[in-house]
Amino acid sequence: MPGTVVIAGASGLVGSAAAIEFADAGWNVVALSRRRPELLDGRAYRHLALDLTDADACRAAAAQLTDVTHVVYTAVYELPGLVQGWRDPRQIETNGRMLVNLLDPLRRRAKLQHVSILQGTKAYGGHVRPMRVPARETQPRVEHPNFYWLHEDYVRTAAARDGLAFTIFRPQLIVGPNHGVVMNLPPVIGIYAAIRRELGLPFSFPGGATWVWEAVDTRLVAGALRWAAESPSAAGETFNLTNGEVFSFRDLWPALADVLGVRTGPDEPLPLAEYLPANASAWQRVAARFGLREIPLSELLGESHFYADLCFAYGATIPPAPTFVSTVKVRRAGFNAVYDTQESFCHWLRDLQARRILPPAG
Repeated sequence: MPGTVVIAGASGLVGSAAAIEFADAGWNVVALSRRRPELLDGRAYRHLALDLTDADACRAAAAQLTDVTHVVYTAVYELPGLVQGWRDPRQIETNGRMLVNLLDPLRRRAKLQHVSILQGTKAYGGHVRPMRVPARETQPRVEHPNFYWLHEDYVRTAAARDGLAFTIFRPQLIVGPNHGVVMNLPPVIGIYAAIRRELGLPFSFPGGATWVWEAVDTRLVAGALRWAAESPSAAGETFNLTNGEVFSFRDLWPALADVLGVRTGPDEPLPLAEYLPANASAWQRVAARFGLREIPLSELLGESHFYADLCFAYGATIPPAPTFVSTVKVRRAGFNAVYDTQESFCHWLRDLQARRILPPAG
């Protein structure tokens, strides 16, 4: 029977999807986040406003969570500018401390059975050296500064001491509906398209050399998290996650243009981390004309415009090294969901339009 699951970081890209997945499957969901997750409206869940950097607050929250059986940890702390902070000692220490602040008191107060944590393909060191292709979960750890190792070592030690199960997931380029988060591209792409249309300019691809990617829909990640909570075959394992195919953003661009109602044009390399804030006034005109929700541009973007420059290979004159991962292991273990990446991006763009985050097409 479903138990009670704590979703840490429930207002984020994976956290909100996981909360929806577990709630729809009949689990008792406790959503932990500093702000109430808007995407969970209409579903049964309990929200606790919690700052995971505050150890005292986490201890107090744990006293209310004695019925918790499972934890899905999706929270992350990033520094402004995103990419440059990935190896910063402050970012690493803060993320490590947040997990400990939550799990230490929960391990004492609750009867935990299973914990899932998220890493990512940075675990394979692709941001510090070329990755092996494909990257497999069985390959030796690539030692480099990364909070992933703090999380993994803590969870493995806790599991050995407490007899609880755990699963580690490494999703690749997650795609979903959230705005204002650290790494989600649909809002950035939609805002860029609206600004270009407002300025009378084509929806030109702003990146550099073609980089072939894999992505994963946030619904697939959420499904994998629930599968791991319910499946003995996931215990003690690490799994890569992708949609099951490769793609390039340059090839995807015309389909995105169709959804957004804009015309494409020749490539025009632009750093979106600079271009979008510099054209905030154009976005404000768009938002006013279409009656969009009154959310400041900075809050819509989060740090995702920096992530867009990375993913689009802005400034690259030759294709970056591939970052492909194998998903054979998770399929053999019993989780076989796949998504069409083009449909995934288009679906979430339409969702953002329907929620008046992005303007309608046309």
